[in-house]
Parts: sequence; structure tokens; C-alpha cells
Amino acid sequence: MELFPLTLDKAVVRVKGSQLLGPVSCRISSEGLSVIMGPNGSGKTTFLRLLHGLERCREGEIEWGDMGRREAMRSQSYVFQSPIILRRSVRDNIVYPLRLRNVARAKAEREAEKWIREVGLEERMHLDARNLSGGEKQKLSLARALITEPRLLILDEPSANLDGASTRDIERLILLAKDKGCKIIMATHDFGQARRLADDVLFFHHGTILEQGNAQAFFEQPRTLEGRAFLRGDILI
Repeated sequence: MELFPLTLDKAVVRVKGSQLLGPVSCRISSEGLSVIMGPNGSGKTTFLRLLHGLERCREGEIEWGDMGRREAMRSQSYVFQSPIILRRSVRDNIVYPLRLRNVARAKAEREAEKWIREVGLEERMHLDARNLSGGEKQKLSLARALITEPRLLILDEPSANLDGASTRDIERLILLAKDKGCKIIMATHDFGQARRLADDVLFFHHGTILEQGNAQAFFEQPRTLEGRAFLRGDILI
């Protein structure tokens, strides 16, 4: 069964009577890295949460290739802007999603240790994960997300508030996942990061998509007044 193309048709998210997103219509393919951009409050995080089933579609439709919703949710991983860290060791944090899938403990630990080496946390393996630095916590979160070999990785500002070295490490892991065939959908405020990583861009404003297309074309010649203003650094209201 195929997860993509992902198609949204006039999708709307409302919370307590307030419309946070929509109507949104778009089609996202299985290829490349899609970056979600837009000013604060434009609906980026709500869109990501909708894709991962953390928000309900109140109107419209979402279709995941030929998969049902439950299968689609099991085929993806989500990394939050503020890492969610379990009260256990670094290794046991990364083991956790495999144990949820009934992978034998010994096998899960072997796989976790491979990812611990990949993200450079060998010396922290048995440390309480809550004591890691911000960059280390984000590396742990990525390892935990990728250990299940998802078809889709959703990232919400994965390097927000990190220093340059940590950002570089996070981007290396993102590109590693992409090279292994994982589709990436990522929100970022970092123009430089978007230029480095994006294959295509979805530009949001007031809960709707104003532009979607090739990343280079968006950065060089956005089609909308709002897109041009955003790239200039103007405040959009």
C-alpha cells in the first residue's frame, strides 16, 4: 500500500469554535523535502498536527494514497519543536517505539545502539535523557523518530534555539533520512535552513496556502505580494 500522494481537499481545523486552519487544498508527493513557511500564527504547526492526526479535520478531506487513516499514522513519525523526553535513559527513550511495536527487547536495544552511534550520543547512552542539552535532546528525538523507518517524517522547527554546530548535526540527520527514501515535511522560520534543505515550499498565511511549488522559484521569484513581503522580512498582518 502507498502512503502518497497526500491530498487535502478544503480541509479545515477548528478548535473551540476558532478556525485555525483552512480551507487548505494541496497535493504532496513522496519525493523530496517539503518546507512549510509563513509568519507566526499562519497555521504551520496546525497543518503538521493535522497530518499526524493530532488535530481533527472538521471539514473537507485528507487522503493518504491508498491507505486508511490508521495505517497512515503508523507509517509516519513526528518530532516536536520542544523535544518530548521520557523519564528514562537515552537508550530506553530510543528503544521505546520499537517496544510499542512488540519488537523483542534485545533486538530493540541493538537497533537503538546503532542510532545512538549515528547521532553521536554514545557517551550519554545510560544517562537520564532529561539531563541532555537542547541539541542532544533533539538528536535523541530524531533517532527515536527514525528507528521505526517511517515513510514520512514530520518536523516542527527541528533546530529552533540551537547553536550552529547542533543545527548542522540535525540537518545531517534530516538529509540522511531523506537519502534513505523518507519523505520529509518540515516547518522552519530559518530562511537559510529552508534554502539549504527544501525541494519545494508551501507558504502559509492566515491559515491558508498562498503558494506551493519549487523552492528555488519561491525564493527567487515568489508569485504573491505576501510571499515577497515575507522574504523581505516585512511584518505580515
